[in-house]
Amino acid sequence: MRTHHLASTHTHDRWNAALPPALEIDSGDILLMDCLDSSGSQMSPSATVADFAAMDRGKIHTITGPVFVRDAKPGTVLQIEIRRVDHQGWGWTSMIAGLGTLPDRFTEPYLFIWQLEREFSRSLPGVTLPLAPFLGITGVCPPTPGEHRTRPPGAFGGNLDVRDLVPGSTLYLPVFQPGALFSAGDGHAAQGNGEVCINGIEGPMRAEFRISVRKDMVLNEPFAELPPARPPILPDLGAWAFIASAPVTLEAVRTVVNDAIDFIVHRFGLTPELAYILCSVALDLRLSQVVNQPQVTVTGTLAKNLFNP
Repeated sequence: MRTHHLASTHTHDRWNAALPPALEIDSGDILLMDCLDSSGSQMSPSATVADFAAMDRGKIHTITGPVFVRDAKPGTVLQIEIRRVDHQGWGWTSMIAGLGTLPDRFTEPYLFIWQLEREFSRSLPGVTLPLAPFLGITGVCPPTPGEHRTRPPGAFGGNLDVRDLVPGSTLYLPVFQPGALFSAGDGHAAQGNGEVCINGIEGPMRAEFRISVRKDMVLNEPFAELPPARPPILPDLGAWAFIASAPVTLEAVRTVVNDAIDFIVHRFGLTPELAYILCSVALDLRLSQVVNQPQVTVTGTLAKNLFNP
C-alpha cells in the first residue's frame, strides 16, 4: 500500500475516457487529492457578485483527476473509503437567475462569502452553522465515449451531492472504463438535503481516500456504507418542521422552502436572500409519504440550535 498525492493542477471539467490519466495507483493505495472549489478557482474570499456574474460557466464543477486504478476493469466495482475531507477556511454560496428551487422569487444573481472556522461558520448574523465537509462529486468515467459535462450524476457516481458521504463513509461505484478513471471535487463545507438555492458552501478541499478494486461485487448503481451519526456539535434543541402536500413533488418542495424562508425572515430578521442561502446549507428536505396518491408530502426541518439565544 502506497500513498499518492494529486495536486489541484490536474483538473478537468468534462468526463472523457480519452483524457490521459494524471496518476496511476494500485488497488488498496491511499490517495490524497487537492480539489478546487466548484468554480475551478474563479471565486476567491474577496470575490464580488460582479466576479460571479462574469464567471466562465463552462468551468463549473472542475474536478481533480482522472486517476487510473490498476486492475479496475468494466464489470468490477471501485471501493472508495473516504478518510478525510478538510475545508480551507472559506467558501461561497450563490444564486443564479433562472436556477434553483425558487427561480420566480429570486431573479437576480447573488453571492455570499463564508468565513469558516474549524467546525462552525458564524458568517450569517445570529447563526452558528455546524460544518460537515464532503465532496459533491465522486465518480468514475461514464461508459459512453466522448465528452460529458460533470453536472449530471449517473450510475458512475459524479455530481451526487449526497451530504452523508462524509469521512467514515465508503462509496462503491460500478466500473465502466479500464482503470475506472476516478475523479473527485465540488467540495461543500455544509449542505442541506436539497441544496435548494443551487449551492451548498462551495470551497476548496483536501480529501483522503483509500481506493480498492472489488471483484466480488456486482453493482448497477452507486451504493454506500455510512458511519454512525456523529455526536452533535451543538446541543440538540429540536427542530422546526415545514410540511406541504401536492400532486407534484417539486410543488410541495417549493411550498416548504418558501414557508421556511418567510419564517426565518419574520422571526430572525435575515433578508430573504440570506434566508434562502441558509435553507440551502441547513434545511433538510425529505419525502414523508408517496402512497396517498396523487398527493406527495414533503417535510423540511430546520434545527433550532442554528440560532444563537
